[in-house]
Amino acid sequence: MPAGLVQTYRAFACNNAWANHRLLTACESLCQADFEAERTGFFPSLQLTLNHIYVIDLFYVDALEGGWLGPKAWENEVPCRSVKELKPAQAAVDRRLIAVCDALTPDLLNDTVRVNRDTLVQTERRDRLLMHLFQHQIHHRGQAHAMLSGTTVAPPQLDEFFAAAEAPLRAAEFAALGWTEETVWGR
Repeated sequence: MPAGLVQTYRAFACNNAWANHRLLTACESLCQADFEAERTGFFPSLQLTLNHIYVIDLFYVDALEGGWLGPKAWENEVPCRSVKELKPAQAAVDRRLIAVCDALTPDLLNDTVRVNRDTLVQTERRDRLLMHLFQHQIHHRGQAHAMLSGTTVAPPQLDEFFAAAEAPLRAAEFAALGWTEETVWGR
């Protein structure tokens, strides 16, 4: 497996953190009532949807780190009642996911991860578990993005991470995240 694939997983982790940052920054403009308001979606509010992303990230990132948190991750389905609480919590788990991807090697991608499901232990290849996690995040961020469309806050663009046209805005956002283009893409 080429080393370039390891960099691809790292870029996915950075893209995930960037998209969460953009979406939660937009949500900071909502009042608490709008954040909690019932909306159409699998989880019927921005608060529930964005907290779901967070707790599932905790679950899988812990497993990827070799932890045993398991279903305790979602014992409280809304651990962060406000965007002000959620944004730094999500950023912290995003940094942990980036660290997991920073430590990847081609051999480690094929290694297995043990996932505590409480009543059983799931064994999954690391690359497949990462792809599942990235897909889960994209899926639910898309739902939150659609919900945001029903508010007075314009939903942010979430799919321009790789586009050169977004470079000036991306550079400012990367700076807010403590990154540069080199941090994400390497030399």
